[in-house]
Order: sequence, then structure tokens, then C-alpha cells
Amino acid sequence: MMSRKLVGSLLLILLLMGMNKPISPKLFVIGDSISMQYGPYLAQYLQGTWEYDRKRDEGTNSSNLDNPAGANGGDSGMVLDYLRQKLKDPAFRPDLMLINCGLHDIKTDVQTGERQVGLDQYRENLEQIYRTLAERGIPMVWIRTTPVDDEQHNAHQSSFYRYSADLAIYNAIADEVFVSRDVPVIDLHRFTLNLGENLYVDHVHFDDATRARQAAYIAGFLSLYKGKL
Repeated sequence: MMSRKLVGSLLLILLLMGMNKPISPKLFVIGDSISMQYGPYLAQYLQGTWEYDRKRDEGTNSSNLDNPAGANGGDSGMVLDYLRQKLKDPAFRPDLMLINCGLHDIKTDVQTGERQVGLDQYRENLEQIYRTLAERGIPMVWIRTTPVDDEQHNAHQSSFYRYSADLAIYNAIADEVFVSRDVPVIDLHRFTLNLGENLYVDHVHFDDATRARQAAYIAGFLSLYKGKL
């Protein structure tokens, strides 16, 4: 039977071990349905290194991926509005924000040809996203929007169109906004293009193997980024 002194010593050792256990930094993700789909893989790959969280359903159905709600971040205006609301909570203090928006911004009305969010407004929204986070001292990483195949997309989606040429312009605007402010950028667009063909399961979403690779690519970046914290 162990003495009280020995038990006390063991408890002290366990307490000190717990105190010395490294605390994983908190990562919070806001993105569209692409991020929702690679998200489970990313959460798995980051176990033990980052504390993963993201925009959640919170009682709202997000199953219609083309009509952003719940966990789906939607367009840049929706992301900005969500951030402003979320940051009203003083307890919300992630160590890093991982953000993307673009696919919903470039939605094009079939009849009028008008985009959901115009170029100037897209730029302004991104600048406001940066300022909103900077004012709270929360760093961010931007993820470039994944590719669109015009023929694949517009043959399967008739309620609105998307065009690769538009996406290139919107990605370029995001590059200008964030690179000029020294925000790290993950080029998920180029990475996905380099994976080859036959990656889509519908008009714009990717198969499971592609989602896992996208998550691994992001996790690799975050592993290097963590070393700079």
C-alpha cells in the first residue's frame, strides 16, 4: 500500500506533466462547400497539432451546397457579415483564421450575365475582412479559390453559370489584396489543377480522393506556419 507521501509525489508529477503539455493553437475555418468537404480530412490530419474548428450549421441546413447556409460561408459579403457577428463574442479568439470565398461571388445570372458580387465589391469585401481581423489582432491565411471547368459546370448547372476566366480575375484580385498586406496565401487553385482531370463529382465539387489531397496540402502548409508562431 502506497504511503500518502508517495501518492502526493505522484500526483505532483502528473500535475506538472499536464502543465508542461503543449497547447495546440486554435484554427478557425470559414469557406464555401469545398472547405466543408475537405474539412473532415483536414481536421483528422491536424489532430495533436492544431485545434480545428469552423463555421457550423448552428441549426441551419447546409445540405444545398449551391444555396449557402449554415456551415457554408457563401460569398465574400456573407463571410464579412459572419465575421462581424462572430467577433462580437469576446471569447472568440482563434490563433489563426483560414478563409476563402469566391465561388459564390462569381455566380453569373443566366439571363443578365451579372455576377453575384461585382469586382469592386469583391475587392472591398476582402479588404474589410482583413481590416476586421487585424483590428482584433487575429492573423489570417487566404486560400485561393479552386478551379472551375466551364463545360463541366454549365452543362450540369442551369440556374446560374460560372466561368474559369472570371475566377482567374477574382483570384488575382484576392492576390493583390492579401499579398500587399503580407497575408500568407495557400494556392489550392494551382495545386488542384495539377492533380489532373476527372476530379469532379458534379458541376464544381471534387471526389473524395481529391478532397483528401487538398486537405493534406493545406495541413502541410499549416505545419510550417505553426513553426513561425
